[in-house]
Amino acid sequence: MTDLTLSEQAYADLRTMIVRLELAPGDVLREDDLRERLGIGRTPIREALQRLAREHFVNVIPRRGMFVAGIEVGELSMLFETRTVLEPYAARLAAARGTDEHWTAMGDALLATKDAADASAGPDNEQLMAIDRRCHELMWAAAGNRFLLDTLDTLYAQSDRLWHLYLADVADMGHAVEEHADILDALRSGDGDRVADLVEAHVRAFDEDIRAAVTERLESPLAG
Repeated sequence: MTDLTLSEQAYADLRTMIVRLELAPGDVLREDDLRERLGIGRTPIREALQRLAREHFVNVIPRRGMFVAGIEVGELSMLFETRTVLEPYAARLAAARGTDEHWTAMGDALLATKDAADASAGPDNEQLMAIDRRCHELMWAAAGNRFLLDTLDTLYAQSDRLWHLYLADVADMGHAVEEHADILDALRSGDGDRVADLVEAHVRAFDEDIRAAVTERLESPLAG
C-alpha cells in the first residue's frame, strides 16, 4: 500500500470529521482553521475541499465560502436506490473474482466481533459500524473495479454520516454485522445470485432503519 499524499491525507481526515459530525452540517470551513487543526498546508487542504465538494460533502457558495453540506430528506431515496443497484452488482463481481485472501480477511473482521462479544464488554455501535464498513470494503476490493469501488466508497460514507446523524446512539448494529456471515458464505461459494440477494436485503434494511429514524425525528413534537 502506497503512502497517502498530503492532499489524500487531508481529504481522508476531513471526510472522517464530516462523517463523524466533528464538522456538522452547516459548519463553515475556513482554510486557515483547517490548516491549524490538521497541520497540513493550504494547497492540499484546498484540493481536498474541492474533491469533497464534487462528492457533495461540501457546499461552495460564491462570495460566502464553503460549508459542510447537509443531506436533504428527499435525497435519501436517491442515495439508497443507487446503493441497492451497485452493491449487489459489486457482490456478484466479488463472488466471481474474489480470492481466499479477501474472504480470510473478512472472516477475521467478523471473528473480532465475536471475540469482543465474548469479553465482558461487547463491541459498541461505533466499532460494529467500522466492522460493517471493513466487510463492504473487502467485497468492493474483491470486485476488482476501481471505478465501482470509488463510487461505493463515497455512497457508503454518506450513509455512514446519516447513521451518525440519526442512529448512532440508538441503533443496534449487531444484526447488520451478523448478516455479513451469510454474505461471506455466499462469496466463498461463488454464488453470485445468492450473495446479490443478501447484499440487497442488507442495504435495504439499513435504509429502512434510517427512514424510520428520520420519520420519528420529523414527527417529534420538539422538531422544527
